[in-house]
Amino acid sequence: MVRGVVAFCPGHISGYFKQIIGRDAATTGSIGAGIVISEGVLARVEPSERTSVQICRKAKSGALTVVAHDSPPLTYAMNLLSINASVITECRLPIGAGFGLSAAALLATLTALDKLYNLGLAEGDIARAAHESEIAHHTGLGDVAACRGGGLVVRTTAGITAPVHRYFNLPEPIYAVSFGPIHTPSVLEAEERMEQVASAFPHTEPKNIEDFFRCSRVFAQRSGLLTPQVQTVLDRCDELDVPASMTMLGNGVFAYGKEAGRVLSQFGLTYDMGVATKEAHIVEVIS
Repeated sequence: MVRGVVAFCPGHISGYFKQIIGRDAATTGSIGAGIVISEGVLARVEPSERTSVQICRKAKSGALTVVAHDSPPLTYAMNLLSINASVITECRLPIGAGFGLSAAALLATLTALDKLYNLGLAEGDIARAAHESEIAHHTGLGDVAACRGGGLVVRTTAGITAPVHRYFNLPEPIYAVSFGPIHTPSVLEAEERMEQVASAFPHTEPKNIEDFFRCSRVFAQRSGLLTPQVQTVLDRCDELDVPASMTMLGNGVFAYGKEAGRVLSQFGLTYDMGVATKEAHIVEVIS
């Protein structure tokens, strides 16, 4: 008998996006581009007759701090599959700061639950449940679609079954600095803000990392989402020719290349990561 399962899913930093309203949750989402990162969410699940959820942050020392005792998106997705369980998620990156951790938590948890209860779900079934939960709770638009694989991700059609272009020629590290969260629902539910975001969307498909950061930066400047703290960091990155933009949606900056770490560290705690090469996967099965 399986007593527990641990799964991991990488996060996703969106550089630019445009909301697309479809005929249902599966076809609603966004187009845009981002990077699937090696940092993400680890989910531990155990059988339980009643669902319980703990959301934890992991410090450099390895110590875990519980930051929430509930997650409506996770509970919603589990209800879709008619299952209960004890769930503990942990992450190193700040929550709600533009790292796609909501999508990563959903995919990691559902992947682990599929193994725990031997549900026999296809990867697409898991992705659809996670995506529907994100759409229902306004916690994301295209992160689930992006996190189904790795690389630099370009999405030209919205929805969970839409094709995704992935590029893996990104050998340099990625660094990020965060000044706090941006409440994603407050942006996605605000019609005027989303209209400005839509008007800022760059209608071009990046072919390399330089194109991606160029498009992302133009979008950040025109979207109305840029904060003064982010602008200060981006100005410094410009002075030193470091490719950088704003984490969408989060009050922070991500940048590419070895020099990026030195620059961002001048402004606060810096997170280093690579480009993910795989999707959500099982880490451990506890018998």
